[in-house]
Amino acid sequence: MIVEIADEILVPGKISIDEVRLGIAIWLFQEKNISLGKCAEIAGMHKIQFQKELANRKIPQHYDEEDLQRDIHAAQRIL
Repeated sequence: MIVEIADEILVPGKISIDEVRLGIAIWLFQEKNISLGKCAEIAGMHKIQFQKELANRKIPQHYDEEDLQRDIHAAQRIL
């Protein structure tokens, strides 16, 4: 999908295309529409960098008890 935003809209507020991409990615992540990895891709960031941006903005990551249990089981298999 291609989204077009006229330069006249971005220039007056001095909003960069990177800021727009990040804003869209954060919104999609908060709405739980797209995974963290895909949102990082939309933002043009590495996954860890995107996670840090979420933390800086105090946006909770979607990590529930089921995710924790899956990580515990994976760690136990390694040990």
